[in-house]
Amino acid sequence: MISPKAKLSHFTNSLRKFITYSGPALIVSIAYMDPGNYGTDLQGGAGFGYSLLWVVWLSSIMAMLVQYLAGKLGIATEKGMAEILREKLGRKLFVIPYWLSSEVASAATDLAEYLGTVIALNLLFGVPMIYASIFGAADVIIILALTSRRFRVLEQLFLLCVSIISFGYIYELLVAPPTIHGILTGTFSLHFVNSSALFVGVGIIGATVMPHVVFLHSFLTKEKAIGKPLEERKRMRKLHLAETIFLLTIAALVNAAILLMAAVAFNPTNSQIQSISEAYKTLVPLFGAAAGLIFLITLLSSGIASSAAGTLSGQIIMEGFLGKKINVLLRRIVTRFVNVIPTTIAILLGFDPLHILVYSQFLLSLLIPIAVIPVVILTMNKKLMGEFVNRKITTIVACVFVGIIIVFNIFSLASPSS
Repeated sequence: MISPKAKLSHFTNSLRKFITYSGPALIVSIAYMDPGNYGTDLQGGAGFGYSLLWVVWLSSIMAMLVQYLAGKLGIATEKGMAEILREKLGRKLFVIPYWLSSEVASAATDLAEYLGTVIALNLLFGVPMIYASIFGAADVIIILALTSRRFRVLEQLFLLCVSIISFGYIYELLVAPPTIHGILTGTFSLHFVNSSALFVGVGIIGATVMPHVVFLHSFLTKEKAIGKPLEERKRMRKLHLAETIFLLTIAALVNAAILLMAAVAFNPTNSQIQSISEAYKTLVPLFGAAAGLIFLITLLSSGIASSAAGTLSGQIIMEGFLGKKINVLLRRIVTRFVNVIPTTIAILLGFDPLHILVYSQFLLSLLIPIAVIPVVILTMNKKLMGEFVNRKITTIVACVFVGIIIVFNIFSLASPSS
């Protein structure tokens, strides 16, 4: 019989290994709590109450499997997915279009993240939108420049932001508690009440099953696996699975919390919330200044951290597909300003940031297959993956998820509201 002391020693040793390995899924997880999630979950809860909660759970489970496969690909091959696709596609005639479509997905993601920072700065500090948009363009460049030589510091920044967002929404649910009946109904009533709900539901999937971080996760695990023997990489795969499930479960709970808070606070009396600023101004008189302040602090944390993840993804996608090192600072500036100019023009013309957020996530959902289909095909390739190849059940479930995403996209494109 194992003594309590031995059990404690084993647990401590396992925890130490987990902490030492952790980082890839931590960085990736922030993409599942980004301002795009705020926009879609906010509209979902405000407009349709609890009824889209099942979409949050489904998309979160999809994200867990996709990210597990992406990270496993990096551990097994010691290459990032963009590198592998460049090798598989071979000719520039195929590589360049694939790279450009992946860049569109990255840009759509960065748009949402950038907007989240701009909106939070405007509401939290009263900075005019036009100035907030200029400052918002520089935040990621400054953060990544300061942490470029100390990647662990960047991981700690992500940990801080995830903690702020998580504890912030624990508070929000305490002041605006959902009903058990509503949670159960929203979880198990698997339907869309109308075509508008379908559109928002597809946006929730796009904001959750993020294509750009599929490339990022494979790169981050690759960096940890390079030069490691097979047995060590097998242990890393188990740690990777545990980290992915743990952190993406937190992200799923945060997404659910955003939707539930919106359902309690805004549905049905304020179901036509048309902007994040309107949501904030409605939230304060209902639940107090603290609820509004915490809402904005979590949004700012989300915008800054997810922008860093998005910018890293863009850099990795470009380097992987083009097969050459890109000047890091130049890439970060280009990524930022690709979105700054059109977004600033849209703000000046009076377009609402919440609508831009939701439409960017709808676009992301349409682009999910360009990252998800390859990661499923590559990880079921025995020659490429070796002992890390997918089990049959894993491949079947992944294919079902891909099918669901494609069907949702087709129906949403065919619906009048899209």
